[in-house]
Amino acid sequence: MAAANAPITMKEALTLTSVGINPQFITFTHVTMESDKYICVRETSPQNSVVIIDMSMPNQPLRRPITADSALMNPNSRILALKAQLPGTTQDHLQIFNIEQKAKLKSHQMPEQVLFWKWITPKMLGLVTQTSVYHWSIEGDSEPVKVFERTANLANNQIINYRCDPSEKWLVLIGITPGTAERPQLVKGNMQLFSVEQQRSQALEAHAASFATFKVPGNENPSTLISFASKTTNAGQITSKLHVIELGAQPGKPGFSKKQADLFFPPDFADDFPVAMQISSKYSLIYVVTKLGLLFVYDLETASAVYRNRISPDPIFLISEATSAGGFYAVNRKGQVLLATVNEATIIPFVSGQLNNLELAVNLAKRGNLPGAENLVVQRFQELFSQTKYKEAAELAAESPQGILRTQETVAKFQSVPVQSGQTPPLLQYFGTLLTKGKLNAFESLELSRLVVNQNKKNLLENWLAEDKLDCSEELGDLVKTVDNDLALKIYIKARATPKVVAAFAERREFDKILIYSKQVGYTPDYLFLLQTILRADPQGAVNFALMMSQMEGGCPVDYNTITDLFLQRNLIREATAFLLDVLKPNLPEHAFLQSKVLEINLVTYPNVADAILANGMFSHYDRPRIAQLCEKAGLYARALHHYSELPDIKRVIVNTHAIEPQALVEFFGTLSTEWALECMKDLLLVNLRGNLQIIVQTAKEYSEQLGMESCMKLFEQFKSYEGLYFFLGSFLSSSEDPDIHFKYIEAAAKTGQVKEVERVTRESNFYDPEKTKNFLMEAKLPDARPLINVCDRFGFVADLTHYLYTSNMLRYIEGYVQKVNPSNAPVVVGQLLDDECPEDFIKGLILSIRSLLPVEPLVDECEKRNRLRLLTQFLEHLVSEGSQDVHVHNALGKIIIESNNNPEHFLTTNPYYDSRVVGKFCEKRDPTLAVVAYRRGQCDDELISVTNKNSLFKLQARYVVERMEFDLWDKVLLPENEYRRQFIDQVVSTALPESKSPEQVSAAVKAFMTADLPHELIELLEKIVLQNSAFSGNFNLQNLLILTAIKADASRVMDYINRLDNFDGPAVGEVAVEAQLYEEGFAIFKKFNLNVQAVDVLLDKIESIERAVEFAYRVEEDAVWSQVAKAQLREGLVSDAIESFIRADDTTQFLDVIRASEDANVYHDLVKYLLMVRQKTKESRVDGELIYAYAKIDRLADIEEFIIMPNVANLQNVGDRLYDEQLYEAAKIIFAFISNWAKLAVTLVKLMQFQGAVDAARKANSSKTWKEVCFACIDAEEFRLAQICGLNIIVQVDDLEEVSDYYQDRGCFNELISLMESGLGLERAHMGIFTELGVLYARYRPEKLMEHIKLFATRLNIPKLIRACDQQQHWKELTYLYIQYDEFDNAATTIMNHSPDAWDHMQFKDVCVKIANVDLYYKAVHFYLEEHPDLINDLLNVLALRVDHTRVVDIMRKAGYLHIVKPYMVAVQSNNVSAVNEALNGIYVEEEDYERLRESIDMHDNFDQIGLAQKIEKHELLEMRRVAAYIYKKAGRWKQSIALSKKDSIYKDAMETASQSGERELAEELLVYFIDKGKKECFASCLFICYDLIRPDVALELAWMNNMVDFAFPFMLQFIRESTSKVDELVKDKIEAQKEVKAKDSEEKEMVAQQNMYAQLLPLALPAPPGMGGAGMSGSFGQPPPMGSLGMPPMPPYGMPPMGSY
Repeated sequence: MAAANAPITMKEALTLTSVGINPQFITFTHVTMESDKYICVRETSPQNSVVIIDMSMPNQPLRRPITADSALMNPNSRILALKAQLPGTTQDHLQIFNIEQKAKLKSHQMPEQVLFWKWITPKMLGLVTQTSVYHWSIEGDSEPVKVFERTANLANNQIINYRCDPSEKWLVLIGITPGTAERPQLVKGNMQLFSVEQQRSQALEAHAASFATFKVPGNENPSTLISFASKTTNAGQITSKLHVIELGAQPGKPGFSKKQADLFFPPDFADDFPVAMQISSKYSLIYVVTKLGLLFVYDLETASAVYRNRISPDPIFLISEATSAGGFYAVNRKGQVLLATVNEATIIPFVSGQLNNLELAVNLAKRGNLPGAENLVVQRFQELFSQTKYKEAAELAAESPQGILRTQETVAKFQSVPVQSGQTPPLLQYFGTLLTKGKLNAFESLELSRLVVNQNKKNLLENWLAEDKLDCSEELGDLVKTVDNDLALKIYIKARATPKVVAAFAERREFDKILIYSKQVGYTPDYLFLLQTILRADPQGAVNFALMMSQMEGGCPVDYNTITDLFLQRNLIREATAFLLDVLKPNLPEHAFLQSKVLEINLVTYPNVADAILANGMFSHYDRPRIAQLCEKAGLYARALHHYSELPDIKRVIVNTHAIEPQALVEFFGTLSTEWALECMKDLLLVNLRGNLQIIVQTAKEYSEQLGMESCMKLFEQFKSYEGLYFFLGSFLSSSEDPDIHFKYIEAAAKTGQVKEVERVTRESNFYDPEKTKNFLMEAKLPDARPLINVCDRFGFVADLTHYLYTSNMLRYIEGYVQKVNPSNAPVVVGQLLDDECPEDFIKGLILSIRSLLPVEPLVDECEKRNRLRLLTQFLEHLVSEGSQDVHVHNALGKIIIESNNNPEHFLTTNPYYDSRVVGKFCEKRDPTLAVVAYRRGQCDDELISVTNKNSLFKLQARYVVERMEFDLWDKVLLPENEYRRQFIDQVVSTALPESKSPEQVSAAVKAFMTADLPHELIELLEKIVLQNSAFSGNFNLQNLLILTAIKADASRVMDYINRLDNFDGPAVGEVAVEAQLYEEGFAIFKKFNLNVQAVDVLLDKIESIERAVEFAYRVEEDAVWSQVAKAQLREGLVSDAIESFIRADDTTQFLDVIRASEDANVYHDLVKYLLMVRQKTKESRVDGELIYAYAKIDRLADIEEFIIMPNVANLQNVGDRLYDEQLYEAAKIIFAFISNWAKLAVTLVKLMQFQGAVDAARKANSSKTWKEVCFACIDAEEFRLAQICGLNIIVQVDDLEEVSDYYQDRGCFNELISLMESGLGLERAHMGIFTELGVLYARYRPEKLMEHIKLFATRLNIPKLIRACDQQQHWKELTYLYIQYDEFDNAATTIMNHSPDAWDHMQFKDVCVKIANVDLYYKAVHFYLEEHPDLINDLLNVLALRVDHTRVVDIMRKAGYLHIVKPYMVAVQSNNVSAVNEALNGIYVEEEDYERLRESIDMHDNFDQIGLAQKIEKHELLEMRRVAAYIYKKAGRWKQSIALSKKDSIYKDAMETASQSGERELAEELLVYFIDKGKKECFASCLFICYDLIRPDVALELAWMNNMVDFAFPFMLQFIRESTSKVDELVKDKIEAQKEVKAKDSEEKEMVAQQNMYAQLLPLALPAPPGMGGAGMSGSFGQPPPMGSLGMPPMPPYGMPPMGSY
């Protein structure tokens, strides 16, 4: 059979290899096709990637670097599902991505491996595991839900398909397994059918299955069918069957009977088996495809075989339905994607002819609306009709393919059948059948409606229209209008009978709907008439209608001014205003007139409305001067001010302050310039200073910055308005720091009598000029002196103040100042009063009035300077009597007593309050002994020594020093530099010490002598005191001092003193002796006092004899002694002996030192014994830890494990860290594992080279630092698989990414690093840093993959960083692309031009150029193309044509000498009429002698030097060029030059045309004379013809007659005569035709009136429509409705609409 006649056509839609798919990946496990929209291919080399092929554009595959075990594209949308097995587990990780949004929708980790998965619906994934089936919805956050368990027959089967029916109530799972041992090639198929509602499964044998829906006759609900194909063997017999059965039969309804058919396999295909099945919903055909490429086609309803053929020589492994085509796609191993579709032109003839199955052919034709069965259907219809089977005939006609029987003839045939009584008319049966099957066509709808209307069953029409059963038409609307206007309107709308719809809305007065409908259908009614109509009845409705018109797309159909005039003509001011306010909201310049208009009408009629409009500020384009005048007339002075723009006008209006809101006036001043504002303010003050002062002050406050503070102050000063100045400056005082402002404010306040304010400002302000203010206040002589007091007190003018107040006799203010304001300044006041010779009584009274508040010291100074100290005696005694302890009071009183010599010794010794230094200094020159008394009382050491030295009072000095017992004082007086030391020592030895009865004083003196290094004198003194039975012989301290002094000065006497003396401090002296290296003496002292520990310490530490110490320890047998011996042994490195001694001493206190020494000596066995002893006495973390460490050092790991599980207080973490640091990794491993420190365990396992365990521990630790340590170790060990696992957990942290990358790169592991980053792209937490770092790596090591990466992930890259990388690596093409993505088009263009060999691409460069911001780059690009790509420069310039300066481009090309290259560009832009372009092109045309193009250029573009060009080419050697020059002269209006040039070249035709176009009669007649002179008779005749309109007939005739050329002038004369006669004839004709038109018009009006009367008499009321408006047989155009003049009125269109006769 020829392929063209086959019922199924096959074509190759795509070859996978042609789009870059490697043949090795064209397999069932790598290729998926879930629908006819996408094919998804999973590649594993050269790198892991997923290729998505969009079948609508298969040559543009989308390739993504994704690692997955399986990939599925959603059947409908760009959603990708990925499945990957987790390393080292049997679990699968599922992810769903939205490719368009570049976002992950969902992810889930399946607890078991997914063996097969498939999109069963666009929103649902089916997941098949080893034992169960799950459904996973992509909506929401739901996890996969288990649906059913797999049956036993599918155990160990390879699952090849899983499907669900459209209602998702039935599921089928299909698997295959190897065949029997006899025929293993014949694969066995198994199927599990599951009912969701019943939760039951059925196991069947089948290789392929599919669901379908089919509508069984008599059942309005479709039935769910399943079809499955099987090929089984039984006892060597092979059976191949196709089954079609119904699922879930509907009770009480007709069901689908089970069908089955044989599948006939040719002998060569004995082992072939079905692999896929698709059911076409469009044609109800079953497609069964086998592995070896056989196609079986069966009818779904009857299971009849339709077609069989081999469609592919290669095995087919994948099938997908082609829904829209009604076929399927098949993919074979060769990579062909085959599309199988029904050949609509041949399938019906094939079935009826080849198969001879007429019934099947008819059914297929009806179901699929297929051609080819017309004759069969018509023949069948005739048979049924002849058999009076009208119902069956109606059903056949209703289902006839392509509606071949749904014609007027069929309707007429049913109409012709006589109706039997009691039976439904056949016509109604026909229409009823059509209604149940679907929608009627236009003719059927009209006929049925006519029947219904005649029977007055309007409700049926409404129901059919609601159900969309009728095809609406204008005729149907006309018919229904006779019974229901509303229903007719619906029909008109559906039929898009626009004029009828508009007329209907107008009748119903629903004018707003007219606008909506007209906009929807694009119809334009007479809006002006509609508006007038509404206006008469409903003014507000008219406003709404007008507003709706104004909002129409394309603008308002009626001019706004016209609409406004309509309102104003009826005096509807408010309505007109409302309309204009709404439409003028955009505030457009073209609405200036309307803005003025709305303001004018309201200013005249409703000024308050105009004021509100102006207040809203919605208009800005109206006539402001005119509105200003109207506002002034209406009394809206504030508005007038804002609209006047001339200063005189503003001055005239602004004085009406009584009618202007003060705030508005103030705001208006803010709109004026500084000069105008000051002028207006002056006018206001001139007119009414008092009344307008407040406004001026407020204005000055508000706009002080603009007007200037200086100008405002001058304004007030000019009018001497200190009140205004006071209020103005008052508002700035708190914020200003200008001294002048503060002073002027004080001045204004003073002059306006605001004394309290003056007082406040002088008290609070810090910015006025104090000197200037003081002088002003003194001159002002205010009655209240407090402001002056404030200034002088604050700024130190107290003396001036006192003088002023005293001289002004304002003594009470002096008293008030010192008593209440500032008593601390009373001394200054007193001093000034003394200078002013004020009476002492007043001064004393003033001093006594403030008493204790008065500062005594400065007061005494002031009086002492003036030698008036006695003046204070009474005051000071009064203070003392009140109990004052003020040192200054007592100092002053003491000075007075000393000065008066009134028993000063008593005062100096008894008074505890005076300052000894001050009083002593006062006494030095008067009486040194008194000074000594004062200094002694105050312990003024330096002063006392100084005064005693000066006055040789050494005895007093010696007694004072001994009594003081102050070592610093002793040091001073015993210094060798002290010239008086000898005298002092003599007095101490002879007088002071003998007089002293205090051992402490003696001891202090002795120590001082020792410090002064006077040992010999001291020893002799002490021996005399201690050893010679003095009062101090048994003195404890002196014995100590004697021995200590001997130790220091004469060591030979020490042992004797030890033996002779008993009452000394043995421990202390012993220590001193040891420090003085007198070890035997120290040992003797300690032994004498039974201080055994100190004694043994001397032996050990000083004498350094461990043997003597051990012997001494055995003798005394004290634990403390043994402990000391042990410590010494430990220090000497005798660790084992020391440990034994510690054990004898039972001493655990030194365990830290023992541990340290044992570690240094490596005696861990002894250490274990010691630590076990220590653990019995103390619970120390360090002890337990060291014990573990000791066990580890002696390799007793079992003891460690036993110890840590027992109760202990060891810090296992620290112990583990120490073991790790000491490289005792096995012991550390035990510790870290026990305490679950996975981080440290991981690094420990790394050290033990146990990398897999380290990774597991790191996973538990889940710490970035741990991951890095394990990762880096794995890298160093070249365990890259484990390193990648670690790296994936690190790179998700932005801060750690760079460190990992650097570590890989430093070790040259570039490929492994790239693999890590590529894997990281699919991570859920993948961030921009990963994508960017991978891009940088590609730039450095794999530049061939860089561009693809950038394009795929442009939105997720840190583009600036990658730009730097590409720039460093010189990847110019990629750098250009990145600049474009980053919208840095200037840099992109620069890169392309600088690195054109790599980066330049013409199309890309053009796209970049149009987005460049730097204009200079345009011209740089022109230079670039001129140098490197001159052949493409025109293409570039065409792109830049709207952006470049054409003149500059032409200049560039002219300077380069390549102007001719850009000729196409100049031609393209010449329409801009640029002078440089025109002149350049014209120059090229002249050079090329292309006179035709030159003339065309001159005609179309006149912006060039026309005269210059004409002069250039008027002498050209080419005649046509000279003609062009003449033509230019003609265009320029230089007619004479043009004609002269034409005459010169004998181009007389041009000369004649030029003369004709000039319109100048003289030129034409001169040309005639020229031709006569030249004897050019023919030219004379031609000139008469061409210049016919210019030449006067009498001149022509005269010239011809005079020069014997009458014959040549005769045609001209004939033409003139003919023209004259024709004009007369036309005038006569026009008059006759006008008369005829008048008569015809009268006749037509009479006929129309007669016709109207005829209609009025003949039309019955019940007739649905006049003739020509409906009825059967109507076709073509429809008649015009009768005019509306039945009552004798002249005809007019309804509601102002055009006549609705034709459309």
